[in-house]
Amino acid sequence: MSDQYRNLDTGANQWYEKYDEPRSNSRKKWIIGSVVAVLLIVAIGVGVGVAVSHKNSSSSTRSSTSSGASAGAVNQTNPNDPSTFVKDSRLKQSFYGIAYTPYGSQLPDCGNSLEGVIEDIQLLSQLTTRIRLYGADCNQSALVLEAIKQTKVNMTVWLANYPIPTDNTVYTRQRDLIMQAIQTYGTSNIGGVTVGNEWMLNYLNANGATDPNSAVGNQGAQLLIADIQDTVSALNALNLDKHIPVGTADAGAFFNNEVLAAVEYGMSNVHPWFANVSIDQAAGWTNEFFQEQNVQPAALLSNHPTMYIAETGWPSNSSDAGNESNGPSTASIPNLQEFLNTFVCQANQNGTGYFFFEYFDETWKDVQFGGVEGWWGLFTSNKTLKALTIPDCPSP
Repeated sequence: MSDQYRNLDTGANQWYEKYDEPRSNSRKKWIIGSVVAVLLIVAIGVGVGVAVSHKNSSSSTRSSTSSGASAGAVNQTNPNDPSTFVKDSRLKQSFYGIAYTPYGSQLPDCGNSLEGVIEDIQLLSQLTTRIRLYGADCNQSALVLEAIKQTKVNMTVWLANYPIPTDNTVYTRQRDLIMQAIQTYGTSNIGGVTVGNEWMLNYLNANGATDPNSAVGNQGAQLLIADIQDTVSALNALNLDKHIPVGTADAGAFFNNEVLAAVEYGMSNVHPWFANVSIDQAAGWTNEFFQEQNVQPAALLSNHPTMYIAETGWPSNSSDAGNESNGPSTASIPNLQEFLNTFVCQANQNGTGYFFFEYFDETWKDVQFGGVEGWWGLFTSNKTLKALTIPDCPSP
């Protein structure tokens, strides 16, 4: 283990706090919306929600680049059949998985649309056969499953529930939307349901603690475990034709052992950028951290949860000069290319399950937080591939 690695694994893991505090706040906003909007979403149901989104797609996703849409990012030989999309020779199905949130999936606005998600799935399916979501608000579970159905691509999605410690109705709202989507679309394209995203990190920060396995951490763990067990019960009540595993996602140094013992998989955020690692060491550091901090400890538990990297990547830009460098390296397209070159094929060869962060730039993060927050995509916010060469190595 390198001295650099040892330094990162001490005290309060400040490199994760540097990264996750602003993102935690943004994600809280992502899941907090007006009661009226929530009631409308639940009342109309999954099927109607998809139809309404499709009806409104021309105005909500084609108006500007800030909407996350583009004019003709994907061509179709039959404009009425999304499965006839023309593939882009620059794209290679080399990624194990990719992290994805449909544009406009934040309450209370819910500006996402079926048309926009179909276009996303057409592009994503040329890069990977797996995607992970972060939450379920704004009908995104159903939109993604409907898009997979219409495009007829080979795609497995990990649905997700993004609860917060301070309001359990946020969990139940998303649980119901997930169950509705599964009942509507079945299980064939679902890889799992992830309950919690950086829950333990957020709980510890809110309660002035740093150790996920401390008494304070275990208190928070019991709250999360209750939601996990409730999701398992809700899935069992559906009498599905296959088993759907339930897991959780957190910052890589903040997994609680009691939580991991209650799930079938864990997803870990591992970001060399926020660890102030240089780009030439980033890929190796990512693998070392993940193996030592996540894979090996999980293997010691009796349930042996499968561990994935939930997020890893490199920013291509910064909206302010003060954050354009993490110390040894800069946020730039050449450095994103270097991380692609040194991480993707090696991770595929090593059998690492990972979800590259991320599909496209999320402009709302840049507007709200600045710095590198909005610049992690392989594509720009208008779905234009950045000046990148996608590695050519089939994913497992």
